[in-house]
Amino acid sequence: LSKGELQVSDKERHTQLEQMFRDIATIVADKCVNPETKRPYTVILIERAMKDIHYSVKPNKSTKQQALEVIRQLKETMQIERAHMRLRFILPAKEGKKLKEKLKPLIKVTESEDFQEQLEIVCLIDPGCFREIDELIRSETKGKGSLEVLSLKDVEEGDEKLE
Repeated sequence: LSKGELQVSDKERHTQLEQMFRDIATIVADKCVNPETKRPYTVILIERAMKDIHYSVKPNKSTKQQALEVIRQLKETMQIERAHMRLRFILPAKEGKKLKEKLKPLIKVTESEDFQEQLEIVCLIDPGCFREIDELIRSETKGKGSLEVLSLKDVEEGDEKLE
């Protein structure tokens, strides 16, 4: 055992793969919404969709990496989208105008914009762009601008009203 390999029974391996499958579905359900209603999908629905596209779990890859793969594959068969992040930028007046033009293509929805002594923007972005936006603000303002995450996912809560 100290130098060799530990043999894993068929049942153990199956249980481990089932657990990873469930973890991946949970991550996908946490990170994604229906683009039309902005409501989150249930884990059971995601699991069923993963079975429909015949997704097989890779035991040597992390669940998060696999979840991002699953999202890409599910986009082809169902309406699914990553939930947007809500951010607030506070930028110095000098760099504000110039930086705003560079940020425009990365922002999905601008909720509010306030320009007095500094530029303050509250907006929704795709989570994949976060690192790029963070580096852009840090390099352009030389540490004077700030970026604040207001919410990690923008979803509608509560019951849907039927008319």
